[in-house]
Amino acid sequence: MAGSGQLNEACSGIRVVDSHTEGEPTRVVLSGGPDLGPGPLAERLRRFRATADDFRRAVILEPRGSEALVGALICEPHDRSCAAGVIYFNNAGFLGMCGHGTIGVAVTLAYLGRIGIGTHRLETPVGIVEVRLLSPNEVAIENVPSFRYRSRVAVQVAPFGTVFGDIAWGGNWFFLVEESPFPLTADNIRALNDAAHQIRIALRQQRITGIDDAEIDHVEFFGPAQSAAANSRNFVYCPGGAFDRSPCGTGTSAKLACLAADGKLEPGASWVQESIIGSRFSASYRHDENGRIIPTVSGRAYVCAEANLIQQPDDPFRNGIAFGSGS
Repeated sequence: MAGSGQLNEACSGIRVVDSHTEGEPTRVVLSGGPDLGPGPLAERLRRFRATADDFRRAVILEPRGSEALVGALICEPHDRSCAAGVIYFNNAGFLGMCGHGTIGVAVTLAYLGRIGIGTHRLETPVGIVEVRLLSPNEVAIENVPSFRYRSRVAVQVAPFGTVFGDIAWGGNWFFLVEESPFPLTADNIRALNDAAHQIRIALRQQRITGIDDAEIDHVEFFGPAQSAAANSRNFVYCPGGAFDRSPCGTGTSAKLACLAADGKLEPGASWVQESIIGSRFSASYRHDENGRIIPTVSGRAYVCAEANLIQQPDDPFRNGIAFGSGS
């Protein structure tokens, strides 16, 4: 037992709760994270990026994490009307907002007894998100204002020729392609991932960006739904090279912005987005005073595990295993 005590003293522990939202994993960090100081979440995100990237890597990368995992660091909110502040990160870096992650955070906070059934506010680096806990496992999030920036943008992609897509903001920047280069089936996941990667490279090389030269780091393909209960199926390529197992909350928000801009979906009407694995989000929107849309996205999340992540001082991979420059 003495040896066990010495081991515990020599290790640092990070308390986490893991969940999945319609198949996509979220790891909520409850304690053991970096001290980012006070101030708005956007400022604390900048400090996180500048001073504590080793922590992100340790939590998300192998051997403790995986490429599909999104982390959510729980912080004291700057806005005291919020139940919590949260900063999202993945295997490539940091996210302004994460739809599936917010659903996972709400279900995790409910699991821990920190919030109950009803409406709550979460502070993120890109704004305050309202969440309605409908049951212990079902959440509706009112996302940040979303909009289409440009429509039918042409990008030259060597393997495919000219690819057309819309550029839209749903909490992250998306390039939305209506005509997927391959059928949206599980058998084509590798081909879809490779195609989306090539499009993202082409966007960067051809200097096609969001507002203020913001990088478009998500690519989203669409096709017919396989379920009669859904309106369409999507495949979402994420910044770190993984694909989203869920229908993607910010991607669904970007989709609603495009539908609204084209007059194809009225305010309050339901849109059911199906993921590449068949899971679904239900969504609708309203307009704000600036003509942007405020999306509401509903989905289910389930707690998978509680854990204490350990970093032993002499572990050569205590800060994760980097497989590429994006890690």
